[in-house]
Parts: sequence; structure tokens; C-alpha cells
Amino acid sequence: MDKPRVSIVTTTYNDKESLQKTIRQVQQQDYENLEYIIVDGGSADGTLEVLRKAQEAFGDSLRWISEPDQGIYDALNKGLRMASGEILGCCFDRFAGPDVISRMVEIILREGTDGVHGDLCYMEGERVVRRWHQGQGKIRFGWMPGHPTLYLRRQVYEKFGYYKTDYRISADYEFMIRILKDGKVKLSYLPEILIYMEHGGTSTSSLGAYLEGMKEGHRALKENGAGMAWFTDVCRTLRVLAQFVKKR
Repeated sequence: MDKPRVSIVTTTYNDKESLQKTIRQVQQQDYENLEYIIVDGGSADGTLEVLRKAQEAFGDSLRWISEPDQGIYDALNKGLRMASGEILGCCFDRFAGPDVISRMVEIILREGTDGVHGDLCYMEGERVVRRWHQGQGKIRFGWMPGHPTLYLRRQVYEKFGYYKTDYRISADYEFMIRILKDGKVKLSYLPEILIYMEHGGTSTSSLGAYLEGMKEGHRALKENGAGMAWFTDVCRTLRVLAQFVKKR
């Protein structure tokens, strides 16, 4: 049986050094049927030259566009709509090894699920700042997958839609609430580190950003009909704090 195509989406804007690192990460994956999609927001820092060189390396396996967008979630939506794969995911960070995608696909096929997620580490250089290990659980009790490790079958997006662009920080959380709240989307779980993620992204760059993310997260729960949203907020906060304690 042919292996299903996996489409990996990367978004970028005036950050060619990080883009080059991410491209190398995708190149190092040993999965044979990969499609790589890069969505650039119209960079003016030499990113186009990086994209042209990547095209030479990937050939027909790479598709890219460079045009203005309305932010990261709009760019992600563009990339996901461009994707031709059966399994879709995003990459902005460092894979834990060259066989991460292979093992993700293997467990999805073996268990017959709608997607997969696993553990991740937040990093400052080579120093672990926080370990994301939540296993399986329920959204109501503050659980959610580590979004950078979440790879889903195309049908999930076709059924539930894409990221809402009126969220600045927490559109990924809203999306995960939307698809997981009723238990109809089944995920496999790989109990190991899959991604090393650079600390200091949109939602973790400052206390203000974290608080705004929590506010948007509460809104996401309310919009998706979650009862006792405040209870979920408290559970979610406690889970995050526990990640720092476990790291120590």
C-alpha cells in the first residue's frame, strides 16, 4: 500500500535565517511522500532567494507563494488550502529526529485515527525551559495537544474549517477546542518528544501576551459552547504551571 502524502506548511515573513533552519529540518525527514508548502507574507529580506534555492532542492515536492497576508493564521489557512496531502501539519521548529513524520504516520494508520500528537520541549537555545507532556485528556479539564505536534487528516479541516483570523494569539487553541470538544475527532498519542520549539513565540513572548492569550482562550471556550469556561481556564493554567515544575 502506498504511503499517504503528508503536507507540511511553514509560514514566514522577513525571517530568512529561521526559514533556512526550518527548511533543513524538513529536508532531514526520512518520510518518502512529503509535500512542503511555504507561505511568505511578501518579505523583503532575501527570503525569495531562499525559496528559489529550496525549490532546487525539493523540486516538485515544494510549493510556495509570496504575497501580503493578514497574519500567521491567514497564512496558515492559505498553506493548508494549497496542500494536496492526506495528512496535514505545520513546521516552524526543530524535529526531534529524522523519523518523526514516519512514526506519526505509522501510528495514525495502525490505530485508524484522525490525527496524532505528542510531547514537545520549549527551548532557549539548547536549554529546556518547559516540557509539554499532557498525554490524552479532555478539553474541559484544561487538556489540549501541543499544537506544533498536531498532524491531522485532511477530512478534519474539510469538516470543521480552518483557523479563525479574528484571533490574534489563540486561533490554534480555538481550532483544537472546535474539533475535539465532542470527542468525534480521535487522536493517537506518541508519548515522546517530537518537537523542540523556540520559547518566545506569539503567545509566550511576554506576560501581556500570555494574558491576552488566556482572554482569547476563554472567548474560544464560550464561542464553542463550553460550559463552566472559567473552570477550564483554571485547569489549563494549573497544567501549564505543572509543566514548569516537572521541567525542574
